Amino acid sequence: MAYNGPEKRKYPRIDGRFIVSYRIAEEKDKVDTTQTKNLSLGGMLLTTNTPFKAGTNIVLEIRLPFDPTPIMLVAKVIESCEVTKDLIYDTRLEFLAVDQRHRAIITQTVEYYLKKGK
Repeated sequence: MAYNGPEKRKYPRIDGRFIVSYRIAEEKDKVDTTQTKNLSLGGMLLTTNTPFKAGTNIVLEIRLPFDPTPIMLVAKVIESCEVTKDLIYDTRLEFLAVDQRHRAIITQTVEYYLKKGK
């Protein structure tokens, strides 16, 4: 079901498939890899194989096209919705802190894909 209410996002969001490694902040040895469904300066939507509780802190390592070095971020789970029973979840994340260098790379990526989409 599509959302038809007012836009609440602070930053423009792009559809994009970028490789992401992620783990719960407290679990150092349990890393999984997936891809984004969309990305903005404020957060991202991931496909995960595990549901996460809202408020869970996730450590992310994402590869974006404008920097050969993966970006390390910490994000908070906003919600995790089941897409395929007991198998696939759409997990919405909000970035907790983005340093200036990473902010520039994410912004450059979003702007590039927004222009490309027009």
